Amino acid sequence: MTVNSATARYEGLGKDGKGHVATKSGALDAPYGFNSRFESGPGTNPEEMIAAGHASCFTMATSFALAKAGHTDGTLDTSCDVTLEKDGDGFTVTKSALTMKAKVPGMDKAEFEKLAAEAKANCPISKLLNCEITLATEFSA
Repeated sequence: MTVNSATARYEGLGKDGKGHVATKSGALDAPYGFNSRFESGPGTNPEEMIAAGHASCFTMATSFALAKAGHTDGTLDTSCDVTLEKDGDGFTVTKSALTMKAKVPGMDKAEFEKLAAEAKANCPISKLLNCEITLATEFSA
């Protein structure tokens, strides 16, 4: 079992507040707030961090699935778009859309898509999210 941690601080309230988020590892140390979440202000936001986590988790899960299937070389590039929608008086994350471009020499597209779909279903972040999760792939051998 591993335990990873992050901290968040918000000074001031509502739209006027300013936040700061950091990970224990130091890999993330960034401001966040209303402007970075709902407008185009500097900093990050929770949905962007979820997108980064989902993209990296799914990509690693796919990599391990390909290695387990006997493949030894390849490149996987994933983007993830997390959708935040108005839901009554609040908001809900409704979708995490993964898009992967893969190049795996000696592999056929059908096998790749099967392994990618299994990785999507079984990556720990996919299991965590309670929203629609889609996957689009682009593959070349």
